[in-house]
Amino acid sequence: MTRWNLWDKDRSSGLLVFAGYVWEMDRVNRLAGEKSPYLLQHARNPVDWRPWGAEAFEAARAGDKPIFLSIGYSTCHWCHVMERESFEDAPIARFLNDHFVSIKVDREERPDVDRLYMTFVQGTTGGGGWPMSVFLTPDLKPFYGGTYFPPDARQGRPGFRQLLEHVARLWGERRAELLHSAADIHASLAAMAAPAKEGAAADETVLKNALEFFKGQYDARHGGFGGAPKFPQPAAPALLLRCAARFGDAEAARMVLHTCERMAAGGIHDQLGGGFARYSVDARWLAPHFEKMLYDNAQLARLYLDAFLAARGMPGGAERASGFAATARDILDYVLRDMTHPEGGFFSAEDADSEGHEGKFYCWTRDELAQLLAPEEFEAAVKFFGVTAQGNFMDHSHPQPLQGLNVLSAAGGAGGNEAALAAAKGKMLAARNRRVRPQRDDKVLASWNGLMLGAFARAAAVLADDRYRAAAERNARFIRERLWSALPRAFYHRWRDGERDEAQLAEGYAFYLAGLIELYETTLDPGHLQFATELAVALLEKFFDPGRGGFWQSDAADLIVRLKDDYDGATPSGNSAATLALLKLGAITGEKRFTEAAARTLAFFARRLREFPQAMPFMLQALDFSLQEPARIVIAGDARSPEAGALARAAQSVYRPNKVVLGNAGAVEPFARTLPARGAALAYLCSGNACQPPVSEPDGLAALLAGSVR
Repeated sequence: MTRWNLWDKDRSSGLLVFAGYVWEMDRVNRLAGEKSPYLLQHARNPVDWRPWGAEAFEAARAGDKPIFLSIGYSTCHWCHVMERESFEDAPIARFLNDHFVSIKVDREERPDVDRLYMTFVQGTTGGGGWPMSVFLTPDLKPFYGGTYFPPDARQGRPGFRQLLEHVARLWGERRAELLHSAADIHASLAAMAAPAKEGAAADETVLKNALEFFKGQYDARHGGFGGAPKFPQPAAPALLLRCAARFGDAEAARMVLHTCERMAAGGIHDQLGGGFARYSVDARWLAPHFEKMLYDNAQLARLYLDAFLAARGMPGGAERASGFAATARDILDYVLRDMTHPEGGFFSAEDADSEGHEGKFYCWTRDELAQLLAPEEFEAAVKFFGVTAQGNFMDHSHPQPLQGLNVLSAAGGAGGNEAALAAAKGKMLAARNRRVRPQRDDKVLASWNGLMLGAFARAAAVLADDRYRAAAERNARFIRERLWSALPRAFYHRWRDGERDEAQLAEGYAFYLAGLIELYETTLDPGHLQFATELAVALLEKFFDPGRGGFWQSDAADLIVRLKDDYDGATPSGNSAATLALLKLGAITGEKRFTEAAARTLAFFARRLREFPQAMPFMLQALDFSLQEPARIVIAGDARSPEAGALARAAQSVYRPNKVVLGNAGAVEPFARTLPARGAALAYLCSGNACQPPVSEPDGLAALLAGSVR
């Protein structure tokens, strides 16, 4: 795929310039002026694509045509396949242009649009995924949908050409039936947005049931929960680690640590460049789907920090803890090197494909290594990475697939020759960096940046690394300047190439709020707490349902139904993230409106938590936090002093998830402001209005936290 970052139009010549490539204006479609890398990938398709918006909707109404809605994202492998097979096919494009209004949506920019129509597709087909293909009436009501369609019928899937012809024929001959069906579907979607009234409140029993469910899914051999394809799903092991601490369940903790070790050793983990791929196609974490997503790496960095702290508190766990810390650093250093805007924003993703082949950038043949490495280095690399002549990965993405490819995993030891292995890794990484890189999606999303902001801020404290604190501070400045409007209060979702969009999403507010709270707990800077409070107030004003509880996913006027997100999948739902963030912010500030909104949201989802705990593992982390008053570590004194910084780091040095760290200045709760400092800084461990005697030494605070009742 050509990567387009900049475009300009030479009005005198009728040409469009993309990153130095010049094409005639009639070779591009209406997506050419968009900022989304995914939409720009389709700007040269012969399909007359339009972006989601009023102009496209009016064209469907004026032309009396159904809408073909295609939703995907820039690093989606099967999106690339459907584009190559169908959207670049001239006869298919002509038929689409004659009979439909075709709309492209980047699901990462508009997850609210994606969620609405994915709910329909999953409900009518039993499955979902991307690319998502949905047919709508001109008033945006769906009547047929699916995911990837091949150009011609194969393996039980209808061909896209035949499907288009069938839908066009039905629209012309049996429209009344289609409209009636669309109206029924719309009514069903609206009913889903208003579920039956919640029942009894969720309690500790719900956590126990969830713990037993996930333990029952545990893969004792390879780690992880469930079978192939295997996704990391960081919210689930993070929940188990919390439950292990709450219930004293050593077995649950062992499952999580084993899972972290097996993932880090697998091919899903980039053994040379750092970071994790989205999922493994097998149960062994070996052969990944190579795309790297910011949200996965943010959550995995946090999970490995948790594992580091949990292992360090176990007998003989120092070596394991060191490995977990190294993996967390590996993720964060990858993001700093490859996924960070010069001014501090975090980019969204890297593709699985390069030069038309999935995994070509990441995989190696045995012959390649033999030519690159010295004999001793070659022997160490082959042994450590498990390289064979036949390979362990099959490239299915190209008509002429590459042969003998090896995904690198930590398959064996270095044979006592660590120096040769280190030299081999250095040469391999340098050689890989000379290859054609996969496309990078360089848009900056508020939601995913919030996840990564929290990871960097927490790592700065847990790993005592000022590089990570600096990255978090830069990101907070970048996002506040680009995406936040103080008057009126508004937090926009996407920035790219100098421009922000107009979308506002609950998950953007909630994820970034959570990241800001982590940054405040690390720095004790009252400015970060003030921004977090302003963002929380705006979140409540725009998205909270005061009548029933819970947060609407979006306040957009272009949706036929507003939904409350109730599924923690690859990322937490906006409701789950908002609930935990508001509980923490309420504990820090003493503001009851924050904790009350969180409690109302937990009550709204109580029935779902009882009946389907596996659907909302992140919300269950919020429930865990809510079931007892959290410990408050108040650090009194000058927050900018080295002594206060050392105490803040010590407060994060023990695995104790249900706590908050705060200073005694700014918008903190009133009792904290009464606590005195003697000298540079003192730390108080408090519950309610009672505190244990203060300590001034970081080791003393760590010991106090480790020895106190959870």
